[in-house]
Order: sequence, then C-alpha cells, then structure tokens
Amino acid sequence: MKALALAGIVSLLSLPSLLFFSGCGDNATNPEHADYEAGAPAPLACTPNLDGKIEAKELQAAVGIPLSYLFSPSGKTRMVDLAGKPDADGHLNWDFAVDYADDQIVHTQAAAIKGKWYASSFPDSAIVVPSDGAGRVEGVYVYDASGYHLLGLASFIEMPPEGKTLYIYDAPVDIFRFPIAPGQTYTSTGNVKNATLRGLPYAGIDTYVINVDGAGTLTLPSITFSQALRVRTTLTATPTAGMALTTRQTSFLFECFGEVARATSQQNETNDNFTTASEVRRLGLLP
Repeated sequence: MKALALAGIVSLLSLPSLLFFSGCGDNATNPEHADYEAGAPAPLACTPNLDGKIEAKELQAAVGIPLSYLFSPSGKTRMVDLAGKPDADGHLNWDFAVDYADDQIVHTQAAAIKGKWYASSFPDSAIVVPSDGAGRVEGVYVYDASGYHLLGLASFIEMPPEGKTLYIYDAPVDIFRFPIAPGQTYTSTGNVKNATLRGLPYAGIDTYVINVDGAGTLTLPSITFSQALRVRTTLTATPTAGMALTTRQTSFLFECFGEVARATSQQNETNDNFTTASEVRRLGLLP
C-alpha cells in the first residue's frame, strides 16, 4: 500500500515538469486536432415497445446478468393490494412502493446448467434460476420461442442439511407461453415419480393454472412500470400420499425486464385477490 501511494505521489509531482517541457523548445509544433465525433451508441439488447403484450424476444433468458430484489423477511406476512385501483380512464394502478425497513436484499441471476451436480438429469440447454430467496432450491427451465418450460427442481448442493431435492417432471410444464397478453389462460400439469424432496421419497401431480388477467401501472420503491401485466398462477400439488396443497402466486411482468414483482399467498388460499401474502419480492436497485 505504501509503495503504491508513493508511486502515485511521484506521478503527480512529475506531471507539471513533463507538461512544462513538452510545451517548450525551439522546434515545438502544435498539432491540429479534429472536433470530437461521438460514435454511435450501442443498441440496447431489448427495448420495450409498450404494445400490451410480451413476446419471446422481450423475455429472453438473462443468463449471468445480476438482479437485485427486495424480499419480505422469511416467516413474516405482508399486506398487499392485488386487485389494484382504476383511475378515471379505467387504467389499473398497483401500489407496491412502500419501502419497508425490514425488507432484505437478494442478489440473484440465472445460470447455465453446466457444472451443476444434477446437470446429467436435464438437457444441456437448460437454465437454472433460484426458486427461493436463500437459493437453497433451483428451478430448471428451458426457454424457446414458445415460452418458458419448467423441467423440475433441485437443491443447490447435493446434500444440504435439510436433505437433497431432485424433482423431475415427466414432461415440461408451461410457466409462460408467448405472447403473454391479457385474456390468456391455460392449465399445465407435471407428473413426478421417484423424486427426492428434502431427503424424502416423493411422487405426485402438480397442476398449474395460469391466467393473465390485467394490465396497468405498477409502482415499486425505486421504479415505475407503466404497462405491467398481472399474471396469476395457482399451483395445486397433489402427492400420492397426503393432502393436496394449493398456493396462489401473482406476478407482474414487464417487457424486457421479466418478473418485476411477485406476491405469494399462504397455503390453501381461496381468493385470487388475497390481501395477506406469505412472501413479497420486488425488483430493487443494486446498492
């Protein structure tokens, strides 16, 4: 550190002398310089066109691009307004702008599956996205021109303290179908056999009901999205042994940004516009 500091000081002290000598001398000439010309700005990878729908090119897999989300604390519920409030023109507005002091920052990014302990169980083209704030479990997806398809789940490390998870659907589950637009609704079912869930054997059927039923302005603590789409996903997990559990999730998507907010219900919630969320995550700025 001292050597670097000394080198910096020496450079600064030498600078005036160098400038002095460079401008003097009997044969010195002053070159003529052209006016500065700015190069063309680099094109953005994706530019929202605000046409009310999200196409495949506007929701590409952002592998290796870091994102920052604000998460509500684990085990703490949040009050939410998912119905939204219409303005004078009937345009919906969702206010998620409260900056809670106890929210926690999660840094995350999608990754290629190569090198994962479970990579041999899925296609080489699969991408991996953390499913929970702690990153203990990862969702494995395939992205193509038709949508995002969930292939299964796996624990981040093979033998975590809570037990290994390796959960593979017999066929891909459609999570998003392009183009994503209001009025879109569909059901996608995934069967899983001989799975391991937190160290225990598991088999069952997961039924996803997806409904894109609204568009409007979404306000977050650090950014506002003028044409966000509300996507409701109802997941019913029916194990071969035990009772079925239903979870509702409302996501807000925006062109080129993907999912910018999400509220997850408590188990067996019956109301689409639930007001008590077990978890809320919102896109935040990197600190």
